[in-house]
Amino acid sequence: MVERVLLATRSAGKIRELRALFAAHAGGIVVIGLDDAGVRAMRDEDALESADTFEENALAKARYFQRRTGLATVADDSGLCVDALGGAPGVHSKRWSGRSDLEALALDDANNALLLDRLSGVATRRARYVCAAAFTDGSREIVERGESAGVITTAPRGGGGFGYDPYFLSDELGRTFGEVSLEEKASVSHRARAFRKLVTRLLSRA
Repeated sequence: MVERVLLATRSAGKIRELRALFAAHAGGIVVIGLDDAGVRAMRDEDALESADTFEENALAKARYFQRRTGLATVADDSGLCVDALGGAPGVHSKRWSGRSDLEALALDDANNALLLDRLSGVATRRARYVCAAAFTDGSREIVERGESAGVITTAPRGGGGFGYDPYFLSDELGRTFGEVSLEEKASVSHRARAFRKLVTRLLSRA
């Protein structure tokens, strides 16, 4: 049985969401972050998300950190796919603006500014969040996918979430991901759906 897993992300927002999800659905699995495990950041991490699909990128990250630590590892790749932009930013969501000099909120702001610019004058603003969640312990691999549909607003709503959340108006919630609680977001989010599937498969192989 998997007793503990490493969360292979340096995103504080993802860590908050995933710790809560594992606590709710897999309380018997101890979750540790990269900082908890003493895994220092290295420059080659930036090249991990170079594939054309969320699934390949998620597996690349999980394999990389599993090899570095020897720990069972989960990772994800997620992004926003906007219909009017041909599915962009897609797998490039995190660094879409090209601002490699920015991090955290400043980077989110730059990405969102580009999103609004590209959608200026566009009437149909349908979009979906996509997440691929991957697990590996060095001998087996699992990948699951989750999606959540909505539309892109013309102005931010709410101060919660991260990334594109204040602009993503969820079909199911009727509010943006920036306006809802962590629990409400987890009920419909792409990341929660992917990881719930992943956790179910992990527990079924106990």
